[in-house]
Amino acid sequence: MPLSRLAALHGVATSYSPSPGRTVAATDTAVVAALAALGVDASTPEAVRAALAAREAETRDRLLPPTVVCWGGRPPDALSALPAGTRLRITTEQGETRAAAEQLPPGVHALRATAPDGRTADAHLVVAPDRLPTPPGRTYGLLVQLYSLLSRRSWGMGDLGDLAELSAWAGRALGAGFVQVNPLHAAVPGTPTDPSPYRPSSRRFPDPVHLRIEDIPEYAYVDDRDHVRTLLERAERLRASVLDKDALIDRDAVWELKREALELIREVPLGPGRRAAYVDFLAEEGEALEDHVTWCALAEVHGPEWQKWPVGLRDPRSPETARARSELMDRVDFHSRLAWLTDAQLAAAQRSARDAGMPVGLVHDLAVGVHPGGADAWAQQEYYAAGMSVGAPPDAFNARGQDWGLPPWRPDRLAASGYAPYRRLLRALFRYTGALRIDHVMGLFRLWWIPQGQPPTEGTYVRYDAEAMLAVLTLEASRAGALVIGEDLGTVEPGVRETLQERGVLGTSVLWFERDWDGDGQPLPPERWRADCLATATTHDLPPTASRLTGDHVELRGRLGLLTGGLAEERAAAASEMGEWLALFARLGLLRGSGSAVSEEAEIQAVHRFLLRTPARMVGVWLPDAVGDRRPQNLPGTWDQYPNWRLPVAGADGRPVTLEELAASPRLYALVDVLRALPGDGVGGGPQR
Repeated sequence: MPLSRLAALHGVATSYSPSPGRTVAATDTAVVAALAALGVDASTPEAVRAALAAREAETRDRLLPPTVVCWGGRPPDALSALPAGTRLRITTEQGETRAAAEQLPPGVHALRATAPDGRTADAHLVVAPDRLPTPPGRTYGLLVQLYSLLSRRSWGMGDLGDLAELSAWAGRALGAGFVQVNPLHAAVPGTPTDPSPYRPSSRRFPDPVHLRIEDIPEYAYVDDRDHVRTLLERAERLRASVLDKDALIDRDAVWELKREALELIREVPLGPGRRAAYVDFLAEEGEALEDHVTWCALAEVHGPEWQKWPVGLRDPRSPETARARSELMDRVDFHSRLAWLTDAQLAAAQRSARDAGMPVGLVHDLAVGVHPGGADAWAQQEYYAAGMSVGAPPDAFNARGQDWGLPPWRPDRLAASGYAPYRRLLRALFRYTGALRIDHVMGLFRLWWIPQGQPPTEGTYVRYDAEAMLAVLTLEASRAGALVIGEDLGTVEPGVRETLQERGVLGTSVLWFERDWDGDGQPLPPERWRADCLATATTHDLPPTASRLTGDHVELRGRLGLLTGGLAEERAAAASEMGEWLALFARLGLLRGSGSAVSEEAEIQAVHRFLLRTPARMVGVWLPDAVGDRRPQNLPGTWDQYPNWRLPVAGADGRPVTLEELAASPRLYALVDVLRALPGDGVGGGPQR
């Protein structure tokens, strides 16, 4: 059919397979809407025929695609399809002219082809190493949601000072090789602010709510010390409410307090060296920073949804926006200063980790997308598909599918730009990380696009140039000497994991999901696990291990009406599943205890002994597991029924545990003693207490 052929030429799927052997057709409505978001009119049969003819002619006459990939400096395969006698000229990033037959340096270069018949084509040439950097031996590390880890110095939620302290302690005292945190992207302001770190305003810039105020050099020179003392007293009350009075983490209250402090600090003149560093930061970040802070300043006046701003301000390049930026220059400078300070504290936290002997250091998390009303969506409108949202199709676990409320990037615009916004994003994140976790890494290959106003069932997959996306990722990670971890849980189309492994992207393996799905469905023995992965017992979206062992997670979901079956049925199924794992641990001699009873703490230790038996290159410990926390940080399927993203790390009794208490926890050190037995090269056997 013409519509199917047209869709295929633009990477829009007309069907998908939710499970092996089962194919579901996408609706014509979804396909037409996806094509429209790509600038292709398929609204009538006549429009389809015209668009198909135009696309086929374009494909037939085109010398080169807009972006060409070259692995390992070797001439790309795309060049072999050019007409005989075609002349090629390559201008490198450094401005040098090279021949196509030469070994090319890594980078994104300009390629011009001139055919014998006079046709010309310009393309971006991405030259990337064959593989990403590999982990420096086997290592283990801690996984934590930063906001949830409060010290006796933080202002009501964990901050970058706490992260630096945690990293220094974990590296020096525990012999850990990394600390992985949640996305620290800038949030959309407002009251209440969406607490989810996975729906940010900007992925390009971090959120200043994570700043440790006292670590800013100018803090010591604030003149109004009475005001400072008042702020510290308020901060102490806010911290105590969470740690001692069972209050939830209140991000908005924390930000209100920190913003007031930052306004005071900004009145302190920068010294000559600090001023020079700030100016360098402004010059280096350029238009991207100017756009971000302009959005922040405009949001203070007009609200956080740019689609509701005066019409002229909805365009970041309009004369009205330029005038508004000039009028709001004081606020633009304020937000620029915050971006600089946050960037500096992130870099300091990574230095703290590496100085403590961590071979990896900090592992930052890249969310799959951004809020449609936020800074990135405003500043990069040409790269986002208007009227579309990213999600997931219906599957065995969610019959209605999922809508994440995130606008997708347009693959055609990315390719035409040489993946410029993607490159800038990665380069910024790699500046202060030893490894990057990519949420829903399958999005490098395809994403489920849902027309706005439609249910997730009315979506379809749109494909991206995975080779180009991976080449850019490999290039930028290699330049930074950083690892990449892909979150590849859930439904993954055939060949994706193999392609990622070929390029050195580590996968994510969660213990409870690792079963012999092609055989008897029993727990997968450790020797059959993949090596190129980060192996963990749980994640931020899953129950803590203590909750899974006790069955508390079933009771919680039952109280909230989230069970698909009856409570007794779900309880029995969970107990049976857990019994299979515990039986395997026992057969392997991993359960240690006296008499017939094995404590919950001993079972958690057995879980991690099992993880160490696998060949996984990285083993991650969910930090709340080390103290017996039973509460999930996020419970998918809930909004206000559960305090998602607002809980502090707590012990088995539900009492919050501070960073200082963690550092003295006998239970934590007992688990660390298990992890020190990590076989093979890498971290393990580090300094004792």
